[in-house]
Amino acid sequence: MPKSILVRKIKMNSALKFQDSPYTSFMSETKVTLANGIELHVEVGGKKDDPAILLIMGLGAQLLFWPDFFCKTLIDQGFRVIRYDNRDIGLSSKIRNKGPKLNTIKMMGRFSVGLQNQGAPYSLYDMAEDAALLIERLGLEKAHVIGASMGGMIAQILASNYPEKVQSLGLLFTSNNKPFLPLPYPKQLLSLIAKPESADENGIIDHSIHVLKTIGSPGFVNQLEVMQTAKKLYRRSYYPTGVLQQFLAILCTGSLLHLNKQIQKPTLVVHGSCDRLLPPGHGKAVAKAIPGAKFELIEGMGHDVPPHFIPYLSGLFVHHFKSKN
Repeated sequence: MPKSILVRKIKMNSALKFQDSPYTSFMSETKVTLANGIELHVEVGGKKDDPAILLIMGLGAQLLFWPDFFCKTLIDQGFRVIRYDNRDIGLSSKIRNKGPKLNTIKMMGRFSVGLQNQGAPYSLYDMAEDAALLIERLGLEKAHVIGASMGGMIAQILASNYPEKVQSLGLLFTSNNKPFLPLPYPKQLLSLIAKPESADENGIIDHSIHVLKTIGSPGFVNQLEVMQTAKKLYRRSYYPTGVLQQFLAILCTGSLLHLNKQIQKPTLVVHGSCDRLLPPGHGKAVAKAIPGAKFELIEGMGHDVPPHFIPYLSGLFVHHFKSKN
């Protein structure tokens, strides 16, 4: 490695100050200011010299949506795990937008048939730039990447537009948003876009519990665990404007099909057979469009990562990453 690059990497790493995560004993946390001015809240676990896996979560989902059990399983199999709050969610930068109010329902209709939308304060391309800058800011040459749902869309853009940052790609219950894909089931979609019945803590937590149960894996949703997760997430951060703005970013980014064809990284696409928010046809479309991609359907899994599926799911990604080194 050239000395100038080595010095730059050391300087970037030395500027970051880590402390123990208040949520997870084997993770450390820090704030990372990117070159574009966005500040991301990041947690890192595992040995410093192990190959890195960057985890990118979905719409409105804080980094804690990556289960500790999933992270620990990856760490125990020889990886350094990095999870972070996307912009506009959790403890990362919030985007204050004073633009006109947009007709989300009309935009959803246009989006489903492939018509372009405009007006979002940022796009998924901006969020992919965040991920690329984060990899650089952490002093990494490249990383394996796992993106879930919207995070999988961001990961597709990252692998296409910043290929030098990506070692290999894992995509989990995601979509390329090409026109005329299977629509979300009404119950799951309505749970996601509906507002809480009341604006107090109990109303918001009850709404979160309803969403997690509705989109989750049938028969594998633990009521107590879901309740504890909803309370923890609410008390850590609650910013509904960010969820809306991330949704607008999806609607204004549109189809990623043209980018899929440019991805040259080894890619594994995993989807649950019981995903009713993004039915399996979405994952199949992604795998079909990316050259050489493999598709794995997990029977019984929904739009979540419940403990029951974690050993198998993490094993799939670990095998994929290790076989492509």
